[in-house]
Amino acid sequence: MANTLTIRPVLSKADRKAFVDLPFHLYHDDPNWVPPLKTEALGLITPEKNGWFSHAEAQLFLAERDGRIVGRISAHIDTLAQTMPAEQGFGPGCGQFGLMEAVDEAVFTALLATAEAWLRERGITRVIGPISMSIWEEPGLLIEGYDHPPTVMMGHAKPEYRDWIERAGFTPVKQLMTYDLDITQEFPPIVKRIIQSGERNDRIVIREVDKSQFEREAAIILAILNDAWADNWGFVPLTQPEIDDVGKKLKPIVFNDLIRIAELDGRPVAFMITLPDLNEAIKPLGGSLLPFGWAKLLWWLRKPKVRTMRVPLMGVVKELQSSRMASQLAFMMIEYIRRASVAHYGATRGEIGWILDDNQGMRAIAETIDSRVNKVYQIYEKAL
Repeated sequence: MANTLTIRPVLSKADRKAFVDLPFHLYHDDPNWVPPLKTEALGLITPEKNGWFSHAEAQLFLAERDGRIVGRISAHIDTLAQTMPAEQGFGPGCGQFGLMEAVDEAVFTALLATAEAWLRERGITRVIGPISMSIWEEPGLLIEGYDHPPTVMMGHAKPEYRDWIERAGFTPVKQLMTYDLDITQEFPPIVKRIIQSGERNDRIVIREVDKSQFEREAAIILAILNDAWADNWGFVPLTQPEIDDVGKKLKPIVFNDLIRIAELDGRPVAFMITLPDLNEAIKPLGGSLLPFGWAKLLWWLRKPKVRTMRVPLMGVVKELQSSRMASQLAFMMIEYIRRASVAHYGATRGEIGWILDDNQGMRAIAETIDSRVNKVYQIYEKAL
């Protein structure tokens, strides 16, 4: 029968390829979509290549109509997320969905219903999403900021998805924001005075990381991260398999002067990670490193020249978070990285985030340096 919609689980290598290929068809005329490298996209959904699967299970689904793939979704259960306090977003009985794409609302709704049924069969009582696939990857549905491309490790979506998901019975639970700023401009006088005061304080050292000691530096940052973010909404500790995978992916775009660790009395207490926007390099490649894409990317990675720098992670140990010292360390790290970004990489724009909508401390820091919200991502929930 014509127009018959079939939803089936992803079971084969060919299915996984079709799953990855679908967005290339849906967004082919969207100038603000960044085609991911297909090898990376396949790695995300392949258990043997993604350390997140060491504590999670997932089922991918494809929607097919008249022999054509017209939608996709993932349903997943993160057992580590289920051990977290429910008031922090996940908790017992919570499952997730993600990687959602569809050609129309009927397909979108049917895919959501399929994911809900799969989760319900496994005892899940509440679903939250989109989370693709870990909170540390691409969480949230883009609801503001469709008019410019996302930076590295951030997502894009069709504007109509927001109405479709809300009509399917999902309600907003959390917003994640990114902030845009012109990094060629010096910061306001009050921020400069705070930085200068910190520079006169012998207790404070803001140092670059040493990429030759990658594992040691990563361990320092991870220790601060787990302490600083422990009470945040959506926090799930990174496991060693995930850390290993993240290290492999990010090491090529780690540069010493773009990642800083703040020490107080010789003890690491804060960090800031900044990445050149890899999306600027991979967008022209159309998802493939062949035939010459790999050479272009390797050349770019030697000494990237970019318009945008992204700050995906920043943290200050919990004991300092309510103190003036926390903001002083943050402003110092931001300023030193701002200078390096402009001088060494030709960058003119910075993007900070994502930042939780209720993280008043980080939002205040972003606003004090004259940055503005440029994208908003929304996470939804629904009782099953």
